[in-house]
Amino acid sequence: MSGPVCVRDVARRCVSVPALLVLIPLAGALLLVTLVLAPLSLCAGRSGRAWQPQRLALYALVYLVADLGGVLAAGVVRLRCMGGGRGREERLVALNYQVLARLLGFLVKCSAWIFSLRVEVDPPIPSSTHRPRAGIVVFARHAGPGDSILLVHGLLCRAGLRPQVVLKQFLRWDPCLDIVLSRLPHCFVPHRAEAGTSTAIGLLAAALRPGEALVMFPEGGNFTERRRRRAIGWLNRTGQLRRAARARRQRHVLPPRMEGSLAALSGAGEAGAAVTFVAHTGLDRIDSPARLWRSIPLRTAVRATWWSVPHHAIPAGQQARESWLTDQWSRVDAWIAREWNRPAPTPPAAP
Repeated sequence: MSGPVCVRDVARRCVSVPALLVLIPLAGALLLVTLVLAPLSLCAGRSGRAWQPQRLALYALVYLVADLGGVLAAGVVRLRCMGGGRGREERLVALNYQVLARLLGFLVKCSAWIFSLRVEVDPPIPSSTHRPRAGIVVFARHAGPGDSILLVHGLLCRAGLRPQVVLKQFLRWDPCLDIVLSRLPHCFVPHRAEAGTSTAIGLLAAALRPGEALVMFPEGGNFTERRRRRAIGWLNRTGQLRRAARARRQRHVLPPRMEGSLAALSGAGEAGAAVTFVAHTGLDRIDSPARLWRSIPLRTAVRATWWSVPHHAIPAGQQARESWLTDQWSRVDAWIAREWNRPAPTPPAAP
């Protein structure tokens, strides 16, 4: 949750912000080196068609510069909201959402240019004029680099919703995320979730208002086959044999972590919030540095789908909700399987 800055926050930012200032010239130097060496690679007979080193170095530089820009913009926002006043807190939140929207929009445009990123959403994302009358809880699949950026960008910049994100604690070492999100409703989850984490998630969901969206990744991390096997093994070791059996049938997702998810569902019921599920594919096969290298530039679009369940259709009781959530996650898995098996489009015939 948002709150006053503590000594630990100041100490962390005293490390992360100077580190950012050091990394920017290093990324610039790396980009320069890759550009200088590019002709040598071509002379050596190596294919330079994809320009992977240059694209990655350029994006690293772009991301770091955008991060610094976000830190500076957050400082300007703080100065503009100095002093008291009844509307100060709401103005601070609104301006920080503007900063976040501009940064995400910039990064998505740069990704489209640098990596040939394309995003196709079916059904299309509703515009801000058609947003729901109550808040929503978004349960999204987590797989592939940058999928969370695309999701939050779609909610904030296309649907006109204010996202309240549940994300991992170590992301606070990104100074822009740390500063901007600390001024917005959020929940940072430590590596080993503490007892109060689920309570914080439930409170966020229960306080949702129209135009707000609580964003969660129930899997707890990016999908990889190794993590899937580990999650199934943990379910078996803890005696959750039925969940383990269902997880084995779900080939493209991790079993959802129930404690935080159930807290969000409970809060959604209190707020009258619908629950929206988001499935996507296109980045999920990029699960290692080698596959990232081979995937640049992106040759297929990132495809996504979503569906909503009204709050009155969510069952009551913990066991019923666990079963219902697993059913919805099986639907996510089935959609991904269909997309993976969909035949590739036939290229147009040459004139």
